[in-house]
Amino acid sequence: MANFNVIFGVDMETDVGSYTDRYTGIREGMPKLLDLFAAHGVRATCFWTAHAAVHNPDMVKRTAAAGHEIGCHSLEHETLGDPLFPLPNNWPVRPYEVEARIAEATQLVEETAGVRPASFRCPRLWGSTTVVNVLEKLGYKADASLPLFFYRTMFRPYHPDPRDWTKEGDMKLVEIPNFCDPVMESRDPWQRDRDQWPLFRTKGAEFLLDKVDGFVSWVRARGVNTPTLCFYIHPWEFAPMPQGPIDLGEAEVLPKHFIVQNCGEIALRELDKVLTGLTARGAAYRTAGETEAE
Repeated sequence: MANFNVIFGVDMETDVGSYTDRYTGIREGMPKLLDLFAAHGVRATCFWTAHAAVHNPDMVKRTAAAGHEIGCHSLEHETLGDPLFPLPNNWPVRPYEVEARIAEATQLVEETAGVRPASFRCPRLWGSTTVVNVLEKLGYKADASLPLFFYRTMFRPYHPDPRDWTKEGDMKLVEIPNFCDPVMESRDPWQRDRDQWPLFRTKGAEFLLDKVDGFVSWVRARGVNTPTLCFYIHPWEFAPMPQGPIDLGEAEVLPKHFIVQNCGEIALRELDKVLTGLTARGAAYRTAGETEAE
């Protein structure tokens, strides 16, 4: 039996958290990431925005041919769920728009990949009760949106309650929490400093692996023999990203330093160390769609 399960979710979107209109990460970073996954025997779940899939069909097919699961990540990286903290000019879509947008995204990803996505992840991990009910209606098997750092309710895969997605219920859908450091003293009003991302490249592999060890022990102390750790990364982290202002015509975007820190070869090297460390600890790699409630 594995010591713990690991899900690697790769959010397939435009560069720098969708603050640009570029696909350098998918076109230049993803091939390197695929090679790294192959070297470690990892089957990941690639959560494609429909826009990314339609504009990168060859990479969609390449990821599927390599054995990775094809998931969906919204239509255009819009906010579908409940916003967790304020972001400028980023209003969530109306609840009555959610179903139509996810349905269209699902159709476009399916048409491009040749396989219907069975797993979903909301952009920025901003999910909601409305979203999980829509996913259930559309036949999705799994949703990997819950940010444990914020809600701190469910720490293992579970069937959500159709009235409150952060609690256990009787839906068929499996909700997969994204792991974090649940015991540290947070100094952020939204608990973001508990989160896993992007520690592997900003703090290093060993720092993140210490968090993994702490999480596994914390979950086992609560009666779960085989914990599940869900990660989220992005292809653009594995290609060099601009370190200064990014010209977008009418405006410039200046990402905070940590957003683009050590993207490219350093990120690739540190993730290699993370995978080596996870495997040495007894990790079994799963896709989101293979994950069952515990």
